Amino acid sequence: MTTDTATPQQHEFQTETRQLLKLMIHSLYSNKEIFLRELVSNASDAADKLRFLSIQNPGLLDGDADLAVDLVVDSAAGTLTIRDNGIGMSRQDMVDNLGTIARSGTKAFMEQLSADAKKDAQLIGQFGVGFYSAFIVADRVTVTSRKAGETEAHVWESTGEGSYSLEPADKASRGTDVTLHLREDEKEFLEEHRLRHLVRKYSDHIGLPVRLKIGDKDSETLNKAAALWTRPKAELTDDDYTGFYTHLSHDPAKPLTWAHQRVEGNLSYISLLYIPSVAPFDLWDRDKSRGLQLYVKRVFIMDHGAELLPAYLRFVRGLVDSDDLPLNVSRELLQGNRNVEKLKAALTKRVLDLLDDMAKNKPEDYGKFYDVFGAVLKEGLVEDTVNRERIAKLCRFESTASTDGSRVSLTDYVARMPEGQSKIYYVTADTPAAARAVPHVEGFRKKGWEVLLLTDRIDEWVVMHLPEFDGKALESCATGGADLDSAIATPEKEKIETEFAPLLARIGTALGAKIESAKVSSRLVESPACLVAPDYGMSRRLEKILKQAGQAAPALPPVLEINPDHPFVTRLQNATDDAEFGDLAAILYDQSVLAEGGQLEDPAAFVRRLNALILSGAKPAGEASRIIVS
Repeated sequence: MTTDTATPQQHEFQTETRQLLKLMIHSLYSNKEIFLRELVSNASDAADKLRFLSIQNPGLLDGDADLAVDLVVDSAAGTLTIRDNGIGMSRQDMVDNLGTIARSGTKAFMEQLSADAKKDAQLIGQFGVGFYSAFIVADRVTVTSRKAGETEAHVWESTGEGSYSLEPADKASRGTDVTLHLREDEKEFLEEHRLRHLVRKYSDHIGLPVRLKIGDKDSETLNKAAALWTRPKAELTDDDYTGFYTHLSHDPAKPLTWAHQRVEGNLSYISLLYIPSVAPFDLWDRDKSRGLQLYVKRVFIMDHGAELLPAYLRFVRGLVDSDDLPLNVSRELLQGNRNVEKLKAALTKRVLDLLDDMAKNKPEDYGKFYDVFGAVLKEGLVEDTVNRERIAKLCRFESTASTDGSRVSLTDYVARMPEGQSKIYYVTADTPAAARAVPHVEGFRKKGWEVLLLTDRIDEWVVMHLPEFDGKALESCATGGADLDSAIATPEKEKIETEFAPLLARIGTALGAKIESAKVSSRLVESPACLVAPDYGMSRRLEKILKQAGQAAPALPPVLEINPDHPFVTRLQNATDDAEFGDLAAILYDQSVLAEGGQLEDPAAFVRRLNALILSGAKPAGEASRIIVS
């Protein structure tokens, strides 16, 4: 590409940008008014960036500190210009920001687009590509911009078809003019009443004036031009709060709840915190910038203050306006700052209070929240030792006591523990259905003891960091220590163990290194056998997760527990031929692996052994019943 900038140059749009423009022009007609929301929001952001940079470089303001957004209507030319005196763009900025979707979420954005125009329209702002919404109503867009502190200006222009031009321009002051050459059937957006309505609908909360100028008329401010969070709560409506949330997060769905708080004292600040109802597309992207917006004395400082809330509350949206931080605060200064640590602790408590209140007073909304963000919240049980007990009370789990997908809190679980039960029992699996089906819970179900069904991947780490709740130890049904001997053992237990000792030893010999040992089980009712982790060993599901992640799993051989009353065990006990016994023991082991959702090392051998076992039962009496496996 030539570096000569004196003449107009044509540039091709990035492939994803062309696809996006096609969507804008052809698919979002029914939601066309969103363009004004997005362009005014971009202009406001440009003013915020200038205000922040001018803290260290006051010369950027060049004597003009009255920041505003102007809507300029030229009815004769059929144009609407959104003008700001914010930070502006250099030539390279225009290439990067207007010719390319320069962000990591591009592919994810394009994949989420659908035939639902309303849904797609709301995705525009969430993915940071709001500028392109201009092409919903304009057949040509002209952008003239001059960056603060620079003397050169440039003009960018495109019809949205596949390319754009870029050339030098004359512009007396900093900032950006986005001029929309409206289509003939979109001239409604030149009408005063239409623009007035849209600004009040979408931009009333913006903290700088949004002014309208039509022809030779004096400009008129259309919005309240005061930062919403600084206004008294008594004069704000739910619509005000939800409208500001949309502006802040670009989330089309209404938040579940919010908290607006002004704190004065040793630490003075205003916070406005929202609990969303829908997860952002990048919720699980640990490298994604996250956190609250940070203002200092009403001056915008940064968009994602990750230091203001712990990572397990990354779903929270909102802002903090502090009076106790310096205006030149940076991310480096935020780390280890005593006031920031106090602020983080206070905000964390406020969010947990908000969740507590929703759980107690709006259980249906809390259920919706937990469906979306429960697994993220549980990260706090691992990361936040100070608030671990509070977080544990907020967690919800499916259990064997319900079949409709409803969840139970640990508090309610403990309250309904029957006499004789002293521990909180759980089982981990990939799905609730799989958890209900594992043999390990059979004895607990028969005894009438509730078992929690833990199916989030993080649950394996959660139980390591939450050894007890309300004085009751948490214990896995799939460990040797969770056997129900003390609860359902009979006086004949010792006799049974003695009787089966030779069989257990023979099984241990047949299976070799696959198991640590074999023992008689008190937890099995319907299944012939199950595998349990040694008392202090890693759970078998955690081994599986680590292996899937490519990490070394220092696995210990499991214990094979057998059900002495099961016909398969009786068949095994009666097998006199060593080869037949070995095949039956191998089938018993492989069945136990499958029952807990594991994968067999040699599926073909299992199938051959199983087929031979089935066929052996169909042979005439007196014929050898040995299982032959080639």
